[in-house]
Amino acid sequence: MGTGAQASLDGAQRMPCQSLDLRGTACPVNFIRTRLALETIDPGAWLQVDLDAGEPERLVGDGLRQAGHQVEITALEDGAVRLLVCRHGG
Repeated sequence: MGTGAQASLDGAQRMPCQSLDLRGTACPVNFIRTRLALETIDPGAWLQVDLDAGEPERLVGDGLRQAGHQVEITALEDGAVRLLVCRHGG
């Protein structure tokens, strides 16, 4: 299973059950808030997280992948990105 950007595949199955807007939130607070939100959703469910592009995108995305979650990234306007995160586990 890939962990890269696959937003064009099975888009209907990637409906987030929760979303966070963490643009302007400093690292590592944005990562911590994302991890806490993931704990509130079921394994296999999707979380939408909007972040600033650059370091926040890399740190949060890489940390979530290392924890075993699937992460898809889409660029937004104004220097932001949207992460769709599928919680792993079961």
